[in-house]
Amino acid sequence: MNTRVDICGLDTSTLPKLKHDEMMELIKKAQNGDETARDKFIMANLRLVLSVTQRFAGKKQSADDIFQVGCIGLIKAMENFNVSYNLRFSTYAVPMIIGEIRRFLRDCSPLRVSRSVRDTAYHALQARQQIEHDTGDAATVEDIAAALNLPVSSVVYALDGISDPVSLFDPVYHDGDDTVLVMDQITDTSDENRLTRIDVDEAVSKLSERERKILMMRFYEGKTQMEVSKEIGISQAQVSRLEKTAIAAIHNKVV
Repeated sequence: MNTRVDICGLDTSTLPKLKHDEMMELIKKAQNGDETARDKFIMANLRLVLSVTQRFAGKKQSADDIFQVGCIGLIKAMENFNVSYNLRFSTYAVPMIIGEIRRFLRDCSPLRVSRSVRDTAYHALQARQQIEHDTGDAATVEDIAAALNLPVSSVVYALDGISDPVSLFDPVYHDGDDTVLVMDQITDTSDENRLTRIDVDEAVSKLSERERKILMMRFYEGKTQMEVSKEIGISQAQVSRLEKTAIAAIHNKVV
């Protein structure tokens, strides 16, 4: 019994099924420019694209868009597949399709990162896949960095750059009726900063007019002590002394 799935207006239950030898023959013809063989091969492998697409269920992009991007990966795999390796096409094609979809999702991310960062992340994902295939163990960031001959920090930065953003309202875990959100795990220092600003304003208000003027000219206008002394009409030593006294008074009030 065929399972019917409609995607991009296509009924997958009507798609042809090919044996390995038939697939290899169609690939040879398609790579030699036979458009009929190319179309037949692509149609016969759309189920493979669909199976990969289902791994990305739940993404914000539509399933149809992801499926179409997966088809691009399928075509690239067909064009680059070497029949002399005696390898099943699906073994070669699945990573190609996944890579194409992941690039599409990264490019559609609401957070834009530079091309160089995306390229580094892409190579890191490829390296991780290869390491895990060769060793059978999960690849660490250190393993990936060593394989790419890059600093660990560069790999971490690149992989973080392509990660999907997390909403403050996403649940971290549920405990009965009590749901803990991401925002519940983040420290809010806004009240503390506001109180510190009030303390600073109060401390400044208690300075003499000359001390406030000196601080304004020194730290807001960026003038040197010599420039301040000339403008106010006192010596540089007096400016330095008043400045230190004013800063100490503010520091004692805040701390």
